[in-house]
Amino acid sequence: MNLTEMHADPDDTQRRLDEAVYAISGRMAGPPSVGLILGSGLGEFLNDLAGNTSVSYADIPNFPRSTVVGHAGNLIFNRIGTMTFAALQGRVHYYEGYSIREVVFPVRVLARLGVGKLIITNAAGGINRTFQPGDLMLIADHINLMGANPLTGQNLEALGPRFPDMSEAYSRKFRELARAVAEEKRIGLQEGVYVGLAGPSYETPAEIRMLAALGADAVGMSTVPEVIAGRHAGIAVLGVSCITNMAAGILDRKLDHAEVMETTVRVKDKFAGLVRGLLDRLAAGAEV
Repeated sequence: MNLTEMHADPDDTQRRLDEAVYAISGRMAGPPSVGLILGSGLGEFLNDLAGNTSVSYADIPNFPRSTVVGHAGNLIFNRIGTMTFAALQGRVHYYEGYSIREVVFPVRVLARLGVGKLIITNAAGGINRTFQPGDLMLIADHINLMGANPLTGQNLEALGPRFPDMSEAYSRKFRELARAVAEEKRIGLQEGVYVGLAGPSYETPAEIRMLAALGADAVGMSTVPEVIAGRHAGIAVLGVSCITNMAAGILDRKLDHAEVMETTVRVKDKFAGLVRGLLDRLAAGAEV
């Protein structure tokens, strides 16, 4: 993190958010109460929904744009009953060269638009040896090993408190709702601890052994900064990882991004069923 970012002007942050929100607000179906962040290959199910309003990230002032395959780069608005939701079809990552504050800018935009509940998804490598590629894992907690925190520097009180509590980073009630939906739809659901690293190289087998010793069940290169920014803004967060491959050293094979994309395609129906079920329950008034 450079000195400029450390001492970022809160007024400038507010201006940038105002510009983004103003550009978006006229194209919404109503203020969204629920947000989605859809990771590698996991945003395709939105294309099957009728009534989408799509805004390209390129058309939103100050909005960072993803450079990674599998991240479409659209902000989608839609409704279920009277509930409006907003979905980020693709995210940006710290390893793409963005500052950690730029990485969480979309989350802060969602908060400003009115989102109070946020479902965050990602593709992750499995560390827990009882997991298999294609499993979905509820994130119970995380370990931040990215070497950066989006709240570093001068705090903007309008966004949240200086020292936000992280003892329940992932809402317990939200997880209970997810388990109920999964049981109803007969979707297998693991649960565990996600560890976030900066990337973009995959971890070494020695690093995976270390992460296992620390208590991690899955590893990835996203999500953690977004969760921190979301909780800073008072948003209830649910995290879901798609275990797309086993991490380095767990199996005797090399890793590549193609495997990640292949697995997300294979599990898209299961994933879509879980997310759509959650949206239906929230639209019906489920509390988290």
